[in-house]
Amino acid sequence: MRVIKSLQLAVVALAASCATLSASAQDNTLLGAGSTFVYPLFSKIFSKYTASKVNYQSIGSGGGILQLTNKTVDFGDSDAPLNADQTAKISAPVLHIPMTSGAVVVTYNIPGVKVALNLSGKDLADIFLGKITNWNSPEVKDANPGVKIPDMPIVVVHRSDGSGTSFIFTDFLTKVNPEWAKKVGKASAVNWPAGLGGKGSEGVSGLVKQTPGGITYVELAYAKQNNMPYANIQNKSGKYITPTIEATTLASNVAIPDDSKVSITNTDNPKGYPIASFTWALIYKEQNYNGRSKERATGLLKLLWYNIHQGQAECAPLNYAPLSKSAVKVAEKILKSATFDGKSIL
Repeated sequence: MRVIKSLQLAVVALAASCATLSASAQDNTLLGAGSTFVYPLFSKIFSKYTASKVNYQSIGSGGGILQLTNKTVDFGDSDAPLNADQTAKISAPVLHIPMTSGAVVVTYNIPGVKVALNLSGKDLADIFLGKITNWNSPEVKDANPGVKIPDMPIVVVHRSDGSGTSFIFTDFLTKVNPEWAKKVGKASAVNWPAGLGGKGSEGVSGLVKQTPGGITYVELAYAKQNNMPYANIQNKSGKYITPTIEATTLASNVAIPDDSKVSITNTDNPKGYPIASFTWALIYKEQNYNGRSKERATGLLKLLWYNIHQGQAECAPLNYAPLSKSAVKVAEKILKSATFDGKSIL
């Protein structure tokens, strides 16, 4: 019995050791997790990167932050900066490195409507508040003169999981609709006032495709890859803007603070698309933790350095906006601030 018990304890100890070392494994594979928003881009970049293997799990920004908090990955990725609660739970300085910017689009299933609808931010929020309930409502009709819109109930579909895409979407709605700001607010997971929940982009888009009258939000890259229609959204200047790489780039061409934490929704640029955001790779500023080697930390920083330089060539073909020169400079400075035993790595 003692032998069996000793073996059991050994197995438990080995499992615990493996879990602890998951982000500092001795092989050459770097581990990342988080944003589904950036997954198509990361998949392409990492497939071309040869210095290290990269295993990135597309589990949503909230999941990536949790994995980083638990120190089970080398980097997380989030479409929203860490909030105060997340920062407190991590209890160590975390760097935010911008990777790219992208657009969130509003997609729908309205039989017979073949053109892109125009939607204002206020009306869009009222739809997701459950106040505008029919596609043939005066608000939607007034924004779309000459478009024959059927008398059909609107079926709101939203993400049920914590999502950076939801944060970007609700960040925009909070800025353009006071009632939304008061009742719901912005977060990666909110108490949705109306509608059905679906997990991931696949879940919400699947629900909309099978539900006449459905409406939801997904990444531009995902919508284009899946031939989904999407609306023109009214920006701060009153213009209805089609989500494109160019319009997203214009939205992201802003002054970026030294920590890179900036919201670019509801852009001031008259030609910019208003539901856009950066996505950030998140890493610990001090890389000597959990038994990590300096070589592994160096490999991680070289990967992210590659992402903000050579990796940007992959953005436009996949419907992401490349980082501006000013954003790249900020990202470089942030990466150079990472340390191992208090000393600079790059």
